Amino acid sequence: MLFNWPEIKSAVDVVRRWVPPTPAYSWPQLAMRTGVDVVLKHENHTPTGSFKARGGLVYVDALRRQGAVAGLVTATRGNHGQSIAIAASAAGIKSLIVVPQGNSIEKNNAMQAFGGTLLVAGRDFDEARRTAAEESAARNWVLVPSFHRDIVRGVATYALELFQEIAGLDTVFAPIGMGSGICGLIGVRDLMGLKTKIVGVVADQAPAFALSFRGGRIQTAPAATFADGVACREPQAEVFEIVARGAEDIVCVTETEIAEAVRTIYETTHNLAEGAGAAAYAAVHKLQGRYQGKRVGVVLTGGNIDRQLMATILSGGTPSPSGSALVEP
Repeated sequence: MLFNWPEIKSAVDVVRRWVPPTPAYSWPQLAMRTGVDVVLKHENHTPTGSFKARGGLVYVDALRRQGAVAGLVTATRGNHGQSIAIAASAAGIKSLIVVPQGNSIEKNNAMQAFGGTLLVAGRDFDEARRTAAEESAARNWVLVPSFHRDIVRGVATYALELFQEIAGLDTVFAPIGMGSGICGLIGVRDLMGLKTKIVGVVADQAPAFALSFRGGRIQTAPAATFADGVACREPQAEVFEIVARGAEDIVCVTETEIAEAVRTIYETTHNLAEGAGAAAYAAVHKLQGRYQGKRVGVVLTGGNIDRQLMATILSGGTPSPSGSALVEP
């Protein structure tokens, strides 16, 4: 996905109204544990606790510039829904957020607090997504996708911050769910003409993106991981093309490795990381021998982890897979 400077600068202007630059810290204890100069990009510090706030704000701003918008409808299991709720509220637009039965109460409460109207429908995300499409048609409201150029343009502002603040990054590791985060990194890296390598990270219990990358074509695979932000069963064609062309590699990490990464980040930085947010560091820890003495960026994409999951992890356990039907967008 190619961007130009006016597009990125306009996205920064929109994002800055609500999201200040998030910090990028080189944490000494992580360096001691790995022998790698690990720089965490703290997207858990946005107003919604996730990088996705950026994308929603830019998407809604661009939509409004095209004309009046009666309302927005989207399906989600958490972070995407919060981003659309906060962006819609900021723009004075109504939003309906559809979640499946049994969705996190904590995330549901957050979406409502940001101004979204919550609708619980369907046994899983696929069914919730169908309900969202039906509600969109019935209300004549805009159905918000999980991946869109303007969403990526907004998300790309975190990549701009990281690359402008931290020089000499050999590699940046980022989790892959629906793909907006890694596509934003690739787009800004290319726009700035940097040689930094981009490595995607997935759960080995949701390996579709890794299998597709290695096989050179889109493949499907089961997705049952407690890190619901990377629980992708089938990459979208547009995302796959960008990642296949612009990423250095895609690494799989286990459920146990993700849980250990959540614990490590908490112990060494006192930051909360949700499963997907910790996956990138899990990959660096796993491959630390390849990056000795190098400066590596790790995107902590979000910290919206449920209390019970965190309690299990801090007690030394690994949460059971969610078994969710599709990625949490």
